Amino acid sequence: MKRPPPPPSALAVVIPAHNEAHELPAALAALGMALRHPEAAAVPVVTVVAADACTDTTAAIAAHWGAAIVELPAHNVGAARAAGVACALRLLGSRAERAWIATTDADSLVPPRWLAHQLRCALQGWHCVVGTVRIRPNAALAPRTVARHRAHYFAGRPAPPHPWGHPHVHGANLGVAAAPYRAAGGFAALAHGEDRALVAALEQRDYRILRTDACPVHTSARPDSRAPHGFGAFLRRIALDDTPQGDMPLRAADPEAEQPSTAQDERDRPAASPSGGAAVERACQKATAPAQRPSP
Repeated sequence: MKRPPPPPSALAVVIPAHNEAHELPAALAALGMALRHPEAAAVPVVTVVAADACTDTTAAIAAHWGAAIVELPAHNVGAARAAGVACALRLLGSRAERAWIATTDADSLVPPRWLAHQLRCALQGWHCVVGTVRIRPNAALAPRTVARHRAHYFAGRPAPPHPWGHPHVHGANLGVAAAPYRAAGGFAALAHGEDRALVAALEQRDYRILRTDACPVHTSARPDSRAPHGFGAFLRRIALDDTPQGDMPLRAADPEAEQPSTAQDERDRPAASPSGGAAVERACQKATAPAQRPSP
């Protein structure tokens, strides 16, 4: 097992975005609250929106909210995340080596304690924090589809106070120390699964990875996902699944399953994840000054 990372000297927050003019303001507003948390407010921060093949006003909105911007034509979420991280670490300069990288998505709302939670985990010696998500209410999503999602997502979750070393990996709720990120090759230029590939590469190198349900992020339940095999595509698949609802675990379909594991043990052992791949770094093409925090 690798030695614990040094205390974070800065935060690099990265949000990939493809035509997210509608969702991005709410995401940046939620992030702004997380950045103002007392445990995060004293840490230098760079927020980067990686505007990937955007034809709308995503980049202008990001700039309005004080984020740095990197623009690329890849139409590839892995390349976008890698470009955002590369830009953020470049802007942090000498602080980059001990920075903590936190990634979320443009259609996701982080809770106010999200960054404080990740910083606490880093101080406890974790190299990577793999969090969970909750789907936001969506009138277009049938109750039966929601129940199927819960049955699948929470399958195997133990009852409190036992911790849940969940099997999921979400780029919408992921944190990693900069040095392990670089050692593992960073985010691969994959159209989907770049988050799982990174976590797998970290596991293969024996880094300390915490899988926790203690601070879930609320993400969009839209079926028209930006990534071809992303979360929205998964929701479409389960909506078309003909499995009778009665065959699903009743406890997992219970709305209480949506509640985070408030008694989650932060020392929980990590579970295994799928294999990974190589990474691609992109140069920062356009950026504002570092240490800016999103503000209306």
